[in-house]
Amino acid sequence: MNKKIVAFVCIHNSCRSQMAEGYARTLGDGLLEVFSAGTEDYHEVKPLAIEVMKEDGIDIGNQYPKLMEEIPEEVDILITMGCGATCPFTLTKHEEDWGIEDPSGKSLEEFRIARDVIKSKVIDLIARVNNGVI
Repeated sequence: MNKKIVAFVCIHNSCRSQMAEGYARTLGDGLLEVFSAGTEDYHEVKPLAIEVMKEDGIDIGNQYPKLMEEIPEEVDILITMGCGATCPFTLTKHEEDWGIEDPSGKSLEEFRIARDVIKSKVIDLIARVNNGVI
């Protein structure tokens, strides 16, 4: 089976989409080819995003914010995180918005909540890909 190319997109690619990339790379290994990107430039992955992912055994400390131009123009699955990001130039077979609240500027606990929602959604996505639903 060919890997499905999935892209997680947010405005800054500094938090939610980075966490989704980390989970999808780890949990979808062998099934997914994973990218994340933002529609606007940003200088770093949020330190609290890195911290809460480490709590769950995933190191995203080497990841960095990328712009849409840095990922493939065509993907199988395009996931927006709930920030109103639009991707008019990305060709995709399947698109969905996960509607996850942005924890940026909020407490460590808010980052944990976002992380847990993202993990659950990534697990569901992997199951749907694995079962041929997507």
